[in-house]
Amino acid sequence: MHSLFGESAMILLTICTAAVLNLFPVDSDASQSVETDAEDLYYVTGRKTSLYRDMEQVKPYLRLRFREPVRVVSSDGRVRQVRTMDGALGYVNANEISNIWILVSKRRKLVTLHRGMRVVSEFRADFGYNAYSDKNIRGSQEEPDHWRTPEGVFYVVKKNPYSKFYRAFLLNYPNAEDAERGKRDGLISQKDYESIMLAEKRGTPPPMGTILGGYIEIHGNGTGLASNWTEGCVAVRDEDMDFMWSYVQEGTPVVIEK
Repeated sequence: MHSLFGESAMILLTICTAAVLNLFPVDSDASQSVETDAEDLYYVTGRKTSLYRDMEQVKPYLRLRFREPVRVVSSDGRVRQVRTMDGALGYVNANEISNIWILVSKRRKLVTLHRGMRVVSEFRADFGYNAYSDKNIRGSQEEPDHWRTPEGVFYVVKKNPYSKFYRAFLLNYPNAEDAERGKRDGLISQKDYESIMLAEKRGTPPPMGTILGGYIEIHGNGTGLASNWTEGCVAVRDEDMDFMWSYVQEGTPVVIEK
């Protein structure tokens, strides 16, 4: 199984996922503290987002990284005052940060849209032909057992409004952890490894043609009946994709659990 808590998971997901998966002690005071902290945690969705010293955003002094976690200090209309994990304080446009994330449960056959710790909505979902195993290599007509939905922490690397499956959120599978696994197990070449790692660094879609597989999406054309028919993707009904479309941005974290 892919590790849930790598560098790419970010502090937001460390807290939110841990709470959802009951990794914190069941203590009312602790739970309240975690929930309060999580409500303030956001991540950067803009690819060229600057941190400004002033609310009027005249004097940029720091470039924020795509998907960098920040903590919201205050809000004023379309502007948010934020503090980075390194302690830098400044202002950003509200539409360049988000606290939306997605939890996918293979066991429950559910896609849950979250805003911080709050559930926005839940959707029944279809999964891969082999819905219960983690993905290791690409599947095919000859090996449909490997049409699996990967488990771990990913993010939406691209939104596709013209998918053959109505609309789609392309995930960054294979990610850095998959590249490490593939290299360790002798599945991919050094060149493929470096290409995946570079895509991870740049926040761009990774190579999809390696033995590890690729093109894992959350997309439409789902049955709403929790069926197993995809080649590893997560399919929801078209109307559910429409609902999620305005919430989800490039950079939105996606946690896929067994």
